[in-house]
Amino acid sequence: MSTFIQRYTRRERINHWVVAIAFVLAALSGLALFHPAFFFLVHLFGGGPWTRILHPFIGVVMFLFFIVMAALFWRFNHITAADRQWMKRIGDVMRNRDQGLPELGKYNAGQKYLFWILVVSVPVLLISGIVIWQPWFAPYFPVWLLRVAVVIHALAAWIMILGIVVHVYALFWVRGTMRAMTRGTVSDAWAKHHHRAWYREMTGK
Repeated sequence: MSTFIQRYTRRERINHWVVAIAFVLAALSGLALFHPAFFFLVHLFGGGPWTRILHPFIGVVMFLFFIVMAALFWRFNHITAADRQWMKRIGDVMRNRDQGLPELGKYNAGQKYLFWILVVSVPVLLISGIVIWQPWFAPYFPVWLLRVAVVIHALAAWIMILGIVVHVYALFWVRGTMRAMTRGTVSDAWAKHHHRAWYREMTGK
């Protein structure tokens, strides 16, 4: 019979899902405003004007909850020698060749790099978004800065979207991972296989 280890508390899971939902809404509304090819997405938010109004507020919600999430997980995301060694053998990881891979802590190197990408991208999105936020803040900035902020905002958004796409793919690729964010637990076998150092820390085995 399988036994399970707690990976996330209820508070951590709720915070994660608020950030995830806010990200999806911000991404969809942002794409609708980004290019005419995506304009049809405005119907999800009640039309063009409502999409323009809601997008920045959704972004602020995402930022606030992300700050909490970053504070909760900060200490688990320091890059170690084991992470660098794991990245050097990423080809073996992709091919499920696990023999001789270094023992990992709570997160692997890919998850840690995504964390730091988000730590940079989310504040950049907030700051650039404030600069171009009509009608509240944009009138106080020169036109050249508005243009720069629009480009930076779009680049940061695309980097974040691509990172999250990889994150979601990995979620389904590594069987048993979804349970961690829905029930808060993972099986002993999952923990021992994917995050052995963390497994030893949690169980003493």
